[in-house]
Amino acid sequence: MPVSDTSPEIEAMQLEIRRRMTPEQRLQVAFELSDTCHELRKAGIKRDHPDWSERQIILELFRLAFLPDPLPAWAK
Repeated sequence: MPVSDTSPEIEAMQLEIRRRMTPEQRLQVAFELSDTCHELRKAGIKRDHPDWSERQIILELFRLAFLPDPLPAWAK
């Protein structure tokens, strides 16, 4: 059983809210969560590489999304 800090009552309320959402609203929430994840990831890259340009940060963001393992030396 997964650990949760949400009470069963609140979890039931959240589920009911999600059930009442239109497909468009659910898609909008998914897009907003995705944007938030990208921004958090980008902030982490900036923290780890403060000297990188915005272009390098974006390239790393894409690399992490599509190729999570480090690039081999020959590909750099």
